[in-house]
Amino acid sequence: MSRPVFGAIADDFTGAVELAAMLASGGARAALLTDLSTRPQDIDAVVIAVRSRVEPPDVALTQFTQALDALEAIGPRQLFFKYCATFDSTDQGNIGNCADLLAERAGAPSLLFCPAFPEVGVTVYTGHLFVRGTIVSDSPKRLDPLTPMTDPDLRRVLGRQTSRGVGLLPWTTIQSGADVVRSHVQARTARGAPYLIADTLTEADLETLAQATWDWPAMTGGSSVAAYYPQIWRARGLTAAEPYAPTAGRSGAGAVLAGSVADQTLEQIAVFEQTRPVLRLDLLAEGDLAGQALAWADSRLPGGPVCITTATPHARTQEIQDRLGVLGAARKAEAILAQVAVGLAARGVERLVVAGGETSGAVVQALGFPQLKVAPYQGPGMGLCSVEVPRPISLCLKSGKLGGPNAFHEALTQMEQPH
Repeated sequence: MSRPVFGAIADDFTGAVELAAMLASGGARAALLTDLSTRPQDIDAVVIAVRSRVEPPDVALTQFTQALDALEAIGPRQLFFKYCATFDSTDQGNIGNCADLLAERAGAPSLLFCPAFPEVGVTVYTGHLFVRGTIVSDSPKRLDPLTPMTDPDLRRVLGRQTSRGVGLLPWTTIQSGADVVRSHVQARTARGAPYLIADTLTEADLETLAQATWDWPAMTGGSSVAAYYPQIWRARGLTAAEPYAPTAGRSGAGAVLAGSVADQTLEQIAVFEQTRPVLRLDLLAEGDLAGQALAWADSRLPGGPVCITTATPHARTQEIQDRLGVLGAARKAEAILAQVAVGLAARGVERLVVAGGETSGAVVQALGFPQLKVAPYQGPGMGLCSVEVPRPISLCLKSGKLGGPNAFHEALTQMEQPH
């Protein structure tokens, strides 16, 4: 087996799929692993999905350590830590603490932090995070029930999660090119700031950052900066160009499982409900909610796709969280929808859309797929993947905060075509 160029750990499943899809679009042979004992053959990049974003720091570090162990056994040239474009985290973690572990294991003297995703309007300037031109602390992201972003200065955010010095890679420096970026990082590291938040406003900035970091032992950021690595690998003869062989389209029954409570997901559910049935599960209700959902779906699936969701308007979400706790409510929703996913797959559902990163992780783990084949990048937050065994099924693992109003219908239709 040839040595992979790239090994990544993503802190949720939708992010992992998006990263693998962007690498595939660049011509890299990318594998997404969910079973850490799997050793993929003839690949350029390995992506491992963990569910560390909202876990307690000690749990997150355990997951991250296990993923690093698996990557060490595979032996990629570079390690990469992928997190959300909006730097989703809390003052306890889990970006800084996991980055510390990454730097230590990779022997990396410094790390860049590049979450920006200009394609969807997420940018960083003077170390401050902006969402579609609005500073993040004034955006809807400040109301996120799990990882509210109320401090726009990513240097402060990261600084509360690590004891290492945090500084800035200014936009003006990036405009001077990759060599100047490297020199700036070395100088700031020597002055006690080995972690640098990278200002990023455009795709050109991302390309410069990729040129500056492609041969580092470790790097961190969103999928957007990693998307520029495959062209560098190919130019330097590190990868072999082979055509992507698409998965055949699926024409069987389809369903949507929505666990995210993001505004975009609530809108997508409402649009879907205009033409197809939607079942809203109340997390405070008694009884076997997964069983009830499957019984409801049995009589409706022959007529077309259905949606089962635990998402509720914000006022009701707050009430549920007050009763169950923020993490408790999230984990209950994920567990129920994961049970539903297993039941739907057993009933022959071949097309499954899952809305929400944490929900996607729970569903994939419950279905027990050790490795997913990821289709080339389709668009922000819309990752298509498939498996053939133990049963053929295509999945769209969708970020709760991304996608247009008609995203559910579009994804189900897309899965009917080769992908």
